[in-house]
Amino acid sequence: MRALPSAPVEKVIVTYKSQATEAGSNTAAKSDTAEKAAKTGEKLSFERRLAGGGALVDLGDSATKQDVTEVMEAFRADPSVASVEPDIRAYAMAVTPNDTDYAKQWDLFEPTGGMNVPAAWDKTTGSGVTVAVIDTGYAAHTDLATNIVSGYDFISTSADARDGNGRDADAKDEGDWNATDGECGTGSKASNSSWHGTHVAGTIGAVTNNTKGIAGIAYNAKIQPVRVLGKCGGSSADIADAITWASGGTVPGVPANANPARVINLSLGGASASCPSVYQTAINGAVSRGTTVVVAAGNSNANASGFTPANCANVINVASTSREGNRSYYSNFGTIVDVAAPGGETRRATDTPGTVTTPENGIYSTLNSGSTTQSAENYKPYQGTSMAAPHIAGLAALLKSVKSTLTPAEIESAIKANARPLPGTCTGGCGTGIADSAKTVNAVTGTTTPPTGTVFTNATDVTISDNTTVSSSIAVTGRTGNAPAALKVGVDIKHTWRGDLVIDLIAPDGTVRNLKASSSSDSADDVVTTYTVDASSEVANGTWKLQVRDVASGDTGYINSWNLTF
Repeated sequence: MRALPSAPVEKVIVTYKSQATEAGSNTAAKSDTAEKAAKTGEKLSFERRLAGGGALVDLGDSATKQDVTEVMEAFRADPSVASVEPDIRAYAMAVTPNDTDYAKQWDLFEPTGGMNVPAAWDKTTGSGVTVAVIDTGYAAHTDLATNIVSGYDFISTSADARDGNGRDADAKDEGDWNATDGECGTGSKASNSSWHGTHVAGTIGAVTNNTKGIAGIAYNAKIQPVRVLGKCGGSSADIADAITWASGGTVPGVPANANPARVINLSLGGASASCPSVYQTAINGAVSRGTTVVVAAGNSNANASGFTPANCANVINVASTSREGNRSYYSNFGTIVDVAAPGGETRRATDTPGTVTTPENGIYSTLNSGSTTQSAENYKPYQGTSMAAPHIAGLAALLKSVKSTLTPAEIESAIKANARPLPGTCTGGCGTGIADSAKTVNAVTGTTTPPTGTVFTNATDVTISDNTTVSSSIAVTGRTGNAPAALKVGVDIKHTWRGDLVIDLIAPDGTVRNLKASSSSDSADDVVTTYTVDASSEVANGTWKLQVRDVASGDTGYINSWNLTF
């Protein structure tokens, strides 16, 4: 939790009794304000009439607490006054987390490809909900540790488990590496351990506002690691038992789950023309116990109907989208896909398989540096529908937390109904669109979401050379009145050493509002963020400009795109 700032009171709101002249006359209210100023010795001024009828009276920025008290007492003593109260400050509750790598989590907050997560955090952060990550197990990580609850190792074959025994109560990830090609069947390749389950877990429930690492979507939920994937993957028999146990069902020979999960994440799958009955029976049982089951659609750029458990009933089937809001080049698709979520692209479709050429466009999460067995904790970007699914699992946890009576069917329906269309393209079917966290939470809590408004965009590249000033223009038309008091300015600038840049928004009348100052110590690349500015004094229609000034030598880039949301 963060303490709210303590702001001085500079104004008071005076409500006059309905029969008083001041209740309907600004002239009378001004005169009364002048009288109170003379009485108290304070510099008071009538500022304006509020929509509710009250008069806003300014005390000036030098007023002390004692001055405010004296002025309020003077108004309260007036028989014509119904009430007087301070004009207090309010603050956005969906504050930016202080996690050091939060800026890399475009998937949570960027308006184009992100999932609008921060705006949901003032209503729910996942408290009281356990999410089971049925995967490779857990690699110890300090950015997850306080949110981890006891899980289970369901790998029944000792050789695959690599822990010297079969099933046990230790969900530690022992590594899923393969030493040689062909070790796991024809066509299999040697590979290092993925620490896949830990990456998935971080997206859902990494500890947040701890001044390190990343933020989790449902960061006050608990994560239950359930190990089913080891050497050469995992068996459907083990996975089905894990689904049953995680949701509170009974598995022969396994102790009861002390913390049944209300959400299960399955970022796993294999080829199958239909859903095996062992999966469907386990999933149906989990749903009947009130557990929402989220499944990755698969990464074969094919119809998800040919992969399981994506093709099972009673699941939320999740496709992957890129930072640009397109279907990720690898993501499965089809009519059985329910919804899409950010899964990222750490390389372009035409880049060499296995390479990482665009790490900034992947999903950044918790990991381990060990090649085979666990070593030091770290963070890395991954891509995949395996990364998209935990976004939906995290959202499901937010929904279950804010309204515990929601059934799995109601959670699925809410997520699908409140998704937004992909801003890019999806051939083959990506469900109802990219999930919108805040809109979905608002929908289940009965909160009206303010209309998004119209987005005006300029996506023409503008080169930024050393020690130059460039600009990009957007012509805003069709609006009435002034611009919003919370005008959203979305900026996507590609530039090495972004500390070189000064960024300004220039209104149609030439008024300059600074968005970003230069900083000699900010060596990170790119500026990809959304600024909020008070532009309520500006007429909306006209030509707005994003002005970018490079103040140093040695690093260059370009304005990739920018937008204004009215």
